[in-house]
Amino acid sequence: MARRLGILMTLLLLTAGLAVTPLASAVSAESKVTVGSPATPYLPNGSNEPALAMDAHSPAVLAAGANDLVDNSPCNGSSCDLTPDIGISGIYFSFDSGGTWTQPTYTGLTAQNGTTHVGDIHTLPNYFENGMSSHGDPALAFGPKPGPGGFSWANGSRLYYANLAFPLTGQTPFTGASAAAVSRTDNVAAAAAGVQSAWMDPVIVSRQNAALLTDKEDIWADNAATSRFFGNVYLCNTAFRSVGGPPQPIVLSASRDGGSTWRQRQLTSATSSAQSGGRQGCAVRTDSTGVVYVVWEGTAGGQSVFYLARSFDGGSNFEKPRPVATVHDVGVFDPVSGRIVFDGFAGTRTDSFPSLSIANGAPTGVDATDTIVLTWPDGALNHEQALVQTSTDHGITWSTPVNAAEAGDRADNSAVAISPDGSDLYLVYNGYLDPFQTTTANPRRMQGVARHADVGVAGTVGSFTTLHRGAVGDARGTTRTLNRELIYDYQYAAAARDYGIVIWMDARDAAVCPAVNAYRQSLIDGSPIPAPSPLTDCPPTFGNLDNYSGSYLDPTP
Repeated sequence: MARRLGILMTLLLLTAGLAVTPLASAVSAESKVTVGSPATPYLPNGSNEPALAMDAHSPAVLAAGANDLVDNSPCNGSSCDLTPDIGISGIYFSFDSGGTWTQPTYTGLTAQNGTTHVGDIHTLPNYFENGMSSHGDPALAFGPKPGPGGFSWANGSRLYYANLAFPLTGQTPFTGASAAAVSRTDNVAAAAAGVQSAWMDPVIVSRQNAALLTDKEDIWADNAATSRFFGNVYLCNTAFRSVGGPPQPIVLSASRDGGSTWRQRQLTSATSSAQSGGRQGCAVRTDSTGVVYVVWEGTAGGQSVFYLARSFDGGSNFEKPRPVATVHDVGVFDPVSGRIVFDGFAGTRTDSFPSLSIANGAPTGVDATDTIVLTWPDGALNHEQALVQTSTDHGITWSTPVNAAEAGDRADNSAVAISPDGSDLYLVYNGYLDPFQTTTANPRRMQGVARHADVGVAGTVGSFTTLHRGAVGDARGTTRTLNRELIYDYQYAAAARDYGIVIWMDARDAAVCPAVNAYRQSLIDGSPIPAPSPLTDCPPTFGNLDNYSGSYLDPTP
């Protein structure tokens, strides 16, 4: 009874705060998002791939997600693999424009104490009960809640959380290695207070088969009331049809009933070859009339490009994809981890995936410019940029890309948001301060960087100014497995008419471990030594990667 009363009291306080908190008092240069995750030990202190969503109808209301290892077992000697069947889809809420965050507690399968059991979890609920674990790649979106008369903001808001799902050991909730799943709540205040029943059971979106591995999904809800398809929800993903290898088409799933049922459309050929390349890293958004835009990275003529495909009928049919940007992929191949890395060998994984945003005038749509903006990390080694380009004619033509990064930064994991009225851009990236390293002996300094630019009536991007630079951390202090670091893949941004918010991976509290550095160096040198045991051979906060947000009033209102 005491726990229930505590939950109800928290719910009342959150609801009251939602009603009376003024925007100006809530904006914060930086706020820790992963507030429920421990500082030690590794694995539970690690998180990455943060995602962010803003409720267009109540812009002070935010939800964030991440790959959060909080419920995993600590390393067992030198074994630091993810604990089987433990969820990693972290969930966080803010009701004051990102000034403060809460990380709720639910009940599910946890191994934080070293033994797998049912207990308190800080990740998405209702997966264990449905024979699944939530397995990261988070993407979130707010849309209008459906009601008897259809979708309307008057009904309230619905939060959609998309992620990958894995079957629990010995169970078959779906076929294939991984599926795209969506959790939903119509009561974020209750969800933030730890009320598990505020979440509907996760729905499997992808059309699964035994050989299918679903990966890197993005989700969006059509949130502009002027749209013909207001309330539709769209999820794009890469469908690996041979468990991690080619063929790999981009697939778009659409829901017209608030995420209960979904219909799939394949946007690309499934064929992958030396000439056509693979496909990965999709993003999906809608404009004020309901046109659906899907962007992803692929190959044309042996060159990396971004493709764009549009739908004018609510995702039922798509035009032929066409290239809209040429991409110089960042990073180099790392023989130690077998990945493309950014900061150095045995380092942080990287890619040049797109971040997409459209000024669709949400929630009403009446002041939309429908300006489209794309950003991505681009450039040769040690000359990386955060490129930004815009379109004001529905993606037909695009501006010449400009570098949004501050001078001296090697920019990675860039993300962008344009305000609903198309007047402001907010951008985030990880700024690396040292050149690519072939040794683990030297620092690999990085920090989150938030920037802003005004946007002209013709979609012209003005000069970028820096809103904030987070504390400097050393990427060597993070780890995914002992042969590589944890910072990778993506970050997010969101914008209202009077403020913007960004979220980034932050290594300020990650202690560098000499024993891990020596082990990684031995792998680089080709003469492996025995792997260390982080819990006994490293400082306590080794591996402590957090997510931080920054929310900023429009500097040029």
